[in-house]
Amino acid sequence: MIGSGYVGLVSGACFADFGHEVICVDKDKSKIDALNGGHVPIYEPGLTELVATNVKAGRLKFTMDLAAAVKKTDAVFIAVGTPSRRGDGHADLTFVYDAAKEIAAAVDGFTVVVTKSTVPVGTGDEVERIIREARPDASVAVVSNPEFLREGAAIKDFKHPDRIVVGTDDERARAVMSGLYRPLYLNRSPVMFTGRRTAELIKYAANAFLATKITFINEIADLAEKAGADVQEIARGIGLDNRIGGKFLHAGPGYGGSCFPKDTLALLKTGQDHDTPLRIIEAVVAVNDNRKRAMARKVSHALNGDIRGKTIAVLGLTFKPNTDDMREAPSIPLIAALQDMGAQVRAYDPVGMEQSRAYLKNVAFCNDAYDCAQGASALVIVTEWEQFRALDFARLKDAMVKPVLVDLRNIYQPDELARHGFAYEGVGRGSAG
Repeated sequence: MIGSGYVGLVSGACFADFGHEVICVDKDKSKIDALNGGHVPIYEPGLTELVATNVKAGRLKFTMDLAAAVKKTDAVFIAVGTPSRRGDGHADLTFVYDAAKEIAAAVDGFTVVVTKSTVPVGTGDEVERIIREARPDASVAVVSNPEFLREGAAIKDFKHPDRIVVGTDDERARAVMSGLYRPLYLNRSPVMFTGRRTAELIKYAANAFLATKITFINEIADLAEKAGADVQEIARGIGLDNRIGGKFLHAGPGYGGSCFPKDTLALLKTGQDHDTPLRIIEAVVAVNDNRKRAMARKVSHALNGDIRGKTIAVLGLTFKPNTDDMREAPSIPLIAALQDMGAQVRAYDPVGMEQSRAYLKNVAFCNDAYDCAQGASALVIVTEWEQFRALDFARLKDAMVKPVLVDLRNIYQPDELARHGFAYEGVGRGSAG
């Protein structure tokens, strides 16, 4: 497993748990040292225990020596980062292609080279060209096997997937991939074999569609506020239609994280490269970018536009619960906008405090929700951690200057907050009901 980040480490640990022998490779010495010392450098529920179990069983190892790891293996997974390239939004494939060159120099015998990283359509062709140009004698098959792991539920997603997509036309590669995923056949997880380019595009299309659902319900939420309707009831009403489904129809401050923002941009660039404009995705990206910062105006509205010099408490910094990932988190532009308006910001997150310090400046980081609320004129829930679902409102009210709650995830009911003496501002909840 080349790359011991989020995808590589979760995938490697799960494959090892299936009984396969897995070696995770990374160039970051501190990461490898940490893993060999029993410390998992990312937060993912259950991952520390899974890694420890399989290291102890001898099925999972960590190294910086790519050549030794690749030699004599049946399959080599490329699971390195593909961030947005600075300046143009294209996926930066530098790490993928560098890995391909190193793999080419090390393979010995028939080897399946699997691209696990999210890559634009056609990347597998280039990976194969790089390997064959460097090692014309190498016996390899290059396969696309995109990941569909949700941060916070990655182990469950790997072991109980909706589907496994494998892009290859090579029968030997197909046999190897079938063997790797055979333990999942008991769960009746469908393995979908496609062409390599089709598999690459499936991943982008899936993420773009989910981002579109999020953005759609957010725009409906804006209309619901103006029209006096309730977006949660609207989402339920349309989600009960099995052609639509209720998932990803939760109004909020916009999508973030390591996947949707960069993948929608990369898909747009792919469309441009193929002279196929993707107008819906263009709108999704634009609406989502504008929405994150616009959430600060909702906070200002809750305080009648009088925000300068006031203290605002922000609960939840990571882009979603059950992760410490701060990449493209809605909290970042929200806090920046609040600070631009002249507010002082206090913040708390159950897991993401350490990570958030690299993204947020001039913020008072607090010990818990109640410490965060101290002296605040408004409390803003940005990430729907379970720890925030049963807050002690009497305690909060005592700590705050003004009892105002801005609930960007709609986890509370307005009438409940009214009973506790709080002014409440949700998302997409008009006054008429």
